[in-house]
Amino acid sequence: MSDKSNTARVQRPSLSSNMRSSSYLQEHQQYRAPNKPEGHYGIDTVVEDMNATSIATSPSPIVPPKGVARFNGIPSPEHPPTIVESGLSHELSHPNCTPAPGTRNDKLVATLYYKSTAPRISNAIPSPQQASSPAGSQSPKGRATDSEIPANMAPSSSLDTFPLEPPTAEPDPLDHLYGSYISPMCITSFLHLMSSFPLPPGASDLNSAHRCLKLDQTPDHHPLVVELTLSPGPSPDYLPLADLRKHELIYRFEREWNVDVALRADTLFRRYPRLVVFDMDSTLITQEVIDLLAATIKDPPDLAARVADITHRAMLGELEFDSAFRERVKLLTGLPGTLFNDLRPVLDVTNGVRPLLRALKRLGVKTAVLSGGFLPLTSWLAGELGLDYAHANEVVIDEATGRLTGEVKGRIVGAERKRELLIEIAGKEGIPLDQVVAVGDGANDLLMMDAAGLGVAWNAKPRVQMEASARLNGDSLLDLLYLFGFNDEEISQLIQ
Repeated sequence: MSDKSNTARVQRPSLSSNMRSSSYLQEHQQYRAPNKPEGHYGIDTVVEDMNATSIATSPSPIVPPKGVARFNGIPSPEHPPTIVESGLSHELSHPNCTPAPGTRNDKLVATLYYKSTAPRISNAIPSPQQASSPAGSQSPKGRATDSEIPANMAPSSSLDTFPLEPPTAEPDPLDHLYGSYISPMCITSFLHLMSSFPLPPGASDLNSAHRCLKLDQTPDHHPLVVELTLSPGPSPDYLPLADLRKHELIYRFEREWNVDVALRADTLFRRYPRLVVFDMDSTLITQEVIDLLAATIKDPPDLAARVADITHRAMLGELEFDSAFRERVKLLTGLPGTLFNDLRPVLDVTNGVRPLLRALKRLGVKTAVLSGGFLPLTSWLAGELGLDYAHANEVVIDEATGRLTGEVKGRIVGAERKRELLIEIAGKEGIPLDQVVAVGDGANDLLMMDAAGLGVAWNAKPRVQMEASARLNGDSLLDLLYLFGFNDEEISQLIQ
């Protein structure tokens, strides 16, 4: 008995307050806004002036580790700033967990895509290195050469195109400074931006968690797609989500860091779509079918260019789609009806479409194509790709000659009709519109995007980019799966 009483009781292990994570890509980490100083030396105290009042007057003054100089905002080769521990807290009871009974936590999910294949922002004025380059040498893509625009001159030598006001200055690209990927500084900059918006009443802190969904192929495996969960999101009374997506600060951040930002409310339906509807031309395929048809007509020689111009203006929203489509079909009068079959091998399916549809099918998601093009090719492509529904326009073919008459049968599948068909298919399948995703590139896709729970602009025209719920400007439509929260490992399992 005495032996037992003399035995020291083993203490339970416990987490000490100084246990912190140093990796910015681990799950369940928090971002603490700069105006919320902590008693440790972290990234906030490195990026900002450590002599700031908010830090100097904090209850527990921050003392940098031995050998680390204070950063005064003016780095130099002799005293470069040193970034040490990130200062991101790891807690067992995280705000992104389920809220307490009787409360709710309106979270916002931001998916950041690094546009690795997109050209960088160009300079109107050539650099001294470019100006001194040998004659005949080519400048980097998107850069002006000395022969194109003389240094320190106006952007145009023509009075007709001379701007009435100086062009808006583009933000300096930052990804080439901090890394051509979603860098820690990129994430910190985004969280700093989001912390500038007012929070809902009763909320005092903005917390975040982030996951890396896609890595590059370098030995360091840098992140190319990152999903951030903000808890809570900005107050909807101050700025509704639809307006937040169009905010100039978001747009500027995208240009600075060469990324696309997709903002979505973190609801259950975000992760479980049940119907995905696609446009066909310039979405499922890379071409415009009506332009391919026009290119086969050699007389008059400018017909293909005229049709392409009408198509371009209609997609921009400058022309009413239905009347523009009838005008273009009229120009195709006399083409053989067999031409639709001849164009099948010419169609170029967009990169990533086949594995995307394979993944959606394994998830039990219904798919449809709603095209403002022609039914013969749309139906054939839907069969090739395994889509569940296909709707497009029917043109009249003369039975005697087998040639197009220049007329359209029935209603044109324009903007209004696409929205009606989306709602009709969702109703037939018993799918709530919140679980419908619409993907397109032209102005005639905006109404169906608005009707769907998520509208995605795929390498779209400027107006569509601004109006859509999300915009993707990559080189693979498989990127759509990242919006649902899937990472590369999960996607590879789905597309097997």
